[in-house]
Amino acid sequence: MNVIAPQKHLFNVADFYQLTTQFFQTDCHLELIEGEVIDRAPIGNQHAFCVDRLAYFLITQVQESAVVRIQGPIQLSDFSEPQPDLALLRPHPTDYRQTIPTALDILLLVEVSHSSLQYDKEIKLPLYARHGIKEVWIVDVENNQIEIYTLPQTQGYLNQSYLRRGQYLVPTQLTPVKIPVSARF
Repeated sequence: MNVIAPQKHLFNVADFYQLTTQFFQTDCHLELIEGEVIDRAPIGNQHAFCVDRLAYFLITQVQESAVVRIQGPIQLSDFSEPQPDLALLRPHPTDYRQTIPTALDILLLVEVSHSSLQYDKEIKLPLYARHGIKEVWIVDVENNQIEIYTLPQTQGYLNQSYLRRGQYLVPTQLTPVKIPVSARF
């Protein structure tokens, strides 16, 4: 008797779009990570406030040197299309109206972690490193600090640093940008 082990069915990006448009409500917070459809936690007030504050600082400082994407999809492969809280993207001729940004378009990703810190660090951060995202910030709301990851490798990021209130965030690929780390994040 042959025993067949159960196999996961992994979805690609096309499957994901077909699945989400046919079977899920439009207000569901879903993303595709390594072929698996992940149901993200609802965004709470503190999380939303932090995203709004960071978006404000980024938009007012980057102006035309980057596109600030707020909780929009990025396509890392045929099997991964996460939706980070913020992404700074290279300017694009169509402003990404006709295409989804890829790893080559990304200058910086930001994940705001209120209830998702473990998931962001164990699942999403290694995914971003494997795809060569040069810089990722994780805003740890509970511990009131920002973790900065640079120099991606296939196993993770080589450099990790922490910033707290009173210090400044300066994206490595957009050095004129300078954001104060305050208790308001």
